[in-house]
Amino acid sequence: MSRNHCPNRTVIGILNQNGTFAEYMTLPLSNLHVVHESIPDEIAVFAEPLAAACRVVEQGLVQFRYSGDSGEECRGGDRVAILGDGKLGLCIAEILGREYLLAQQKQQQQQNGSGGIAPHAPILFGKHEHKLDLVSDSGVQRRLVKECYTDEMTQEEVSPHHANQYDVVIDSTGNPNGLTLAMTLCRPMGRLVLKSTCAAGVKGFNSAPIVIDELNVVGSRCGPIDRALELLEGNSTEGVAENGVVISAPLRMEKYITESFPLSRVRDALECAAKKSTMKVQLVMAD
Repeated sequence: MSRNHCPNRTVIGILNQNGTFAEYMTLPLSNLHVVHESIPDEIAVFAEPLAAACRVVEQGLVQFRYSGDSGEECRGGDRVAILGDGKLGLCIAEILGREYLLAQQKQQQQQNGSGGIAPHAPILFGKHEHKLDLVSDSGVQRRLVKECYTDEMTQEEVSPHHANQYDVVIDSTGNPNGLTLAMTLCRPMGRLVLKSTCAAGVKGFNSAPIVIDELNVVGSRCGPIDRALELLEGNSTEGVAENGVVISAPLRMEKYITESFPLSRVRDALECAAKKSTMKVQLVMAD
């Protein structure tokens, strides 16, 4: 509660606290986290967006395996859709793909290869194939968002193959219109998770689907930095052992770095960051 919802909080670069485009800054000691020496600086900075992705798991918003009253599995867990192939959406795909692979391997071990109820792989919907390809080994399925519509050109009516088909829909589009699609994809009494913090409203926004389908709308923001750092420690390994189960692919975040600039070229860095093709720009404060 206090980590995310302190009434007197300040937020670096956002709320009553200067940003970090400087060589020196002040910060409460409680904000500092020890970074393992095996994690390079350029990788460690991904701890914050990864932590926000981990928050979905921390809140218990997705279950890849269900259990009945007897403790036996009754079906293969939540059907999950992630909207948005920006940095946050891709980080969520990395984390939930990892959770899915973990659930899948546990299921296979418990069934001793004899089958059983397999979990559903989460699906990431985005607009850019080259961005979707960045999570090709994460465990998620990748689809272009235009496939959600009956007419890929007009994108006005959602296809019956996707409408009301998902137990959990996570909106990380960063676009206020993403909420409209998310509501349509979510099944009645399903869970709609909002990761986008759009200040702009949606003209003519219709909240009726939330009421009619009795959707559970949940906000999700900052997450556990320590957990994110634990995941980043696997960057130099070929596999990560977790709870006795080997996850096939470690988190490799260097693929998201488009370009790095020294602080003296901060204007060039901002111009690069404004390009649509850019994923992540880094400022190097010192040699």
